[in-house]
Amino acid sequence: MTTTIAGYLLTRLKEIGVDHLFGVPGDFVLGFFNQVLESQVNYVGTCNELNAAYAADGYARIQGVGAFATTYSVGELSAINGIAGAFAENIPVIAITGVPATVNFEQGTLLHHTLGDYRIPLEMFEKVTVAATLLNRPEKAAEEIDRVLYACLDLKKPVYIALPADMVMQPCHAPKPFKFPPKKKSDPAQLKEALEEARQMLNQAKKPILIADDQVIRYGLQKAFAKLLEKTNYPYATMMLGKTVLDEDHPQFIGQYQGIRSRDYLKNRVENADAILILGGVLSDLNTGGFSTHFDPIKTINANIFSTRIKHHVYDRIYLEDFMLGLAQILQKKEKSSLDIHPAIEGCTHRRTMKFHVEKEKKITHARFFDRVSSFIEENAIVIAETGSSLFSASETLMPKNTTFIGQTFYGSIGYTVGATLGAATAAPKRQTLLFVGDGSFQVTCQDLSTMMRYNLNPIIFLINNDGYTIERVIIDNTYNDIASWKYHKLPGVFGDGLGFDVYTEGELEEALKKAAKSDKLCLIEIHTDKMDCSPSLKAAGEAMARSNKLSA
Repeated sequence: MTTTIAGYLLTRLKEIGVDHLFGVPGDFVLGFFNQVLESQVNYVGTCNELNAAYAADGYARIQGVGAFATTYSVGELSAINGIAGAFAENIPVIAITGVPATVNFEQGTLLHHTLGDYRIPLEMFEKVTVAATLLNRPEKAAEEIDRVLYACLDLKKPVYIALPADMVMQPCHAPKPFKFPPKKKSDPAQLKEALEEARQMLNQAKKPILIADDQVIRYGLQKAFAKLLEKTNYPYATMMLGKTVLDEDHPQFIGQYQGIRSRDYLKNRVENADAILILGGVLSDLNTGGFSTHFDPIKTINANIFSTRIKHHVYDRIYLEDFMLGLAQILQKKEKSSLDIHPAIEGCTHRRTMKFHVEKEKKITHARFFDRVSSFIEENAIVIAETGSSLFSASETLMPKNTTFIGQTFYGSIGYTVGATLGAATAAPKRQTLLFVGDGSFQVTCQDLSTMMRYNLNPIIFLINNDGYTIERVIIDNTYNDIASWKYHKLPGVFGDGLGFDVYTEGELEEALKKAAKSDKLCLIEIHTDKMDCSPSLKAAGEAMARSNKLSA
C-alpha cells in the first residue's frame, strides 16, 4: 500500500489530533494545499502568517496540538515569532512550509522569495523548534515525518517540516498506526530517595503549601495534582502561568501568588509556610512578581517535569507525575483547620461571589469592569487575555468551573491573542470564548476578526480602549506609546457580520452584555477607560521594569 508524501503527512496530522490547519497561500505551498482540501484536515485561511502561527498556538492549548502552513521564506519568516512564543511556552505546534523544488535547492537558483542560501529559514527555525526536517528524499520522508511529530508530542514544543514542491505527490509507503510517546518513567532509586526526603520535610511541617504552575497544565497532570490535594488537605496557590490548573472554586485554592504584588493574606501564607512544594514552576519575571517571590531553599521542594530539587539536593531522573503520585501515597493528611486556608472564592480581587450593583451613569473603570465581567463568564468557558492590563486583571479574576485560561505570560508578544482566539474558538466552537485585549495590542493583529466571522465563530471580544500602550506607559510614558484612535466597535460591520458596542458607562456595559449573551455572532464591546487606569499589579510591574532597564521619566 502506498500514498504520497503529502497524504502521509496529512494522515498523521489527523491521527495525532489536528483537525484544522491554519495558513496563508503562496506559490510554493499551493500543491500541498490542494491535497489539504482533499483530506480530512480542514483548512482555515488567515489574513497573515503571524496570525496563522498564533492561531495554531491557541488551537493547541485546547486541542493538544496545532499546525499551520505557509510558503517559503516570506511566509514562514512572518510566522516565526509565533513559533518562538510556542517554543518559549511549551506549546506543541507544527510549522509546515512549502519550499522550492529540490533541484532549486541543489542549484541555488535565484528564485523569488529566496535569500541566496536556501537553508537559511530552516536554520532559523531550528533555533526555536525541537525537531526540523527537509523532506527532500522520498524514501526517508515517512520516517522523518514520524520523527518530527513524535518530538513535538513528546517534548511539548514546536517542530518544523519543509516540503519541497516536487515532493508533494512523490509516493511513499502508507502509514501504519502512529507510535505515540510512551509515559515517562522515573529512575526507581532516585524516586524512592527523593520521596523519602520530601516525606520527612513535609510531614514535619505545620503549615505546608503547594504552588502549581505551568508544567502541570502543559503535560496534562491535573489529575495527579488533584489526587495529591485530596490526600493531604494542603492549600495551594498558582502563579500566573498556572491559572485554572484546577477549578478556582476548589476549597483548597487560595489564589494567585505574585510575590510583593500578592494580596496580603496570600503573600504572608506562602512566605511564612514552613514547607513549600512547587510543582512545574516557571520562575520567570512576570510569573514571580518581578522576581519578588521568596522561596527559602531550606524550606522549598522545586519539582519540575524531569527533575526535583529538595533543599540543596537535585534528583535528575524523576518524572513529575510519579513524584506527585508517590507523595499522595506517603504524606500524612493534615487537618484543614490547622492550615490557615482562606479560599480564593472569598478573597480573589475580582470575583462573582461579590454582589455587583450597577451605577448606570457612572463612567466605567478598569476595576469595576472586571468586577462585573467576573459573573458574565460561564462555566466551561475559554478566557484569553492579552499581555498588558488585560492579562494582569483577568489573572486576578476568579474563573468558573472547567474554564481554560490562555495568556502568553512568559513570552508576552503583543497581538498574540487575536490569532489565539481564532485558534481556540476553532478548536471548541461550542464553548463560550472571551477575549480581553487592549487597543494597542489589537491594532497589531486585528485583521483576523474577519476570519472568525468568515468561519462563523462567535467569540465575545472586550476591547479595552485606554488610548495607547498602557503596559509601556506604566514603565515610562512618552509619545511613542500613543497610537491612532480607531472606532473599534464599528470593525465587526467593516470586516463582516458581527455586532459592535461602544461602552463608556456601567449602564452601557450592562446593555451590551445582555445583547452579547443572546447573540450567535461575534461581538466586540469597546470599553473606554482612562489612559493610566489599570490594576495595581501592572503598575508595580511597570515600576520594576523601569528600575531593571535603568529608565527614568
